[in-house]
Amino acid sequence: MFLWAGSKATDGRSDRRSIYQKIREYEVLDKRKTVTALRAGEDRAILLGLSMVFFSVMMYFVLGITILRSYSDSVWTDETSCTIVNSTIMWDVNCSYSCGAECWRSSRYPCLQVYVSLNSSGKVVRLLHNEETQDSNPECFYIPKCRKDYAATHAIVQNISERLRSQHTVQCFMDPTDRMDSAILTPIYGRVAVFHSLFWPTCTLIGGTLIIAMVKLTQYLSIMCERLSRIKR
Repeated sequence: MFLWAGSKATDGRSDRRSIYQKIREYEVLDKRKTVTALRAGEDRAILLGLSMVFFSVMMYFVLGITILRSYSDSVWTDETSCTIVNSTIMWDVNCSYSCGAECWRSSRYPCLQVYVSLNSSGKVVRLLHNEETQDSNPECFYIPKCRKDYAATHAIVQNISERLRSQHTVQCFMDPTDRMDSAILTPIYGRVAVFHSLFWPTCTLIGGTLIIAMVKLTQYLSIMCERLSRIKR
């Protein structure tokens, strides 16, 4: 009887050990699954952060050679009030338009000359639409797209001339050094465009950097917690 009781107690202990071992195996398996899932999420987060950093650098490069370069090269930086002195269509300028692959035909567009008086100095200068007009044809205020229909182009330019006359006073941009004998109505890239070209890439760069830093911080804290748990054991 004592032998039977002893063997029964031994069997009970072995059953408990097997149960504990199974529980331990399940815990280890769950821990491995959790670690694997966390590592996959961390890898995706780091990839997202690196993509944001790379994208922001590319935006800095592209916008730097377009908007920022054009803004820094512009000499018309001082904004002032201009009074329209004269707005007249003077002559026609020859141009060419595309009629297909390797096909070009000649046409014309009216040259609108606008003169304004700078209220800050009283100097009379020629008014241009933007910086590109100075490079293309500084004699004309506005250079429309060359079209086959000359009447439609003439109507567009005539409408612009009438609007300028009706406004009488407009805001324009002048060269503070007086090297240019002209003013422009609107710059291609103003201060708002420059602000946005720097603001959004900077936000993307900061966001990507923060994502990478938070993932690395989480990994470091996880390693420290694991070391502390081992020391306590």
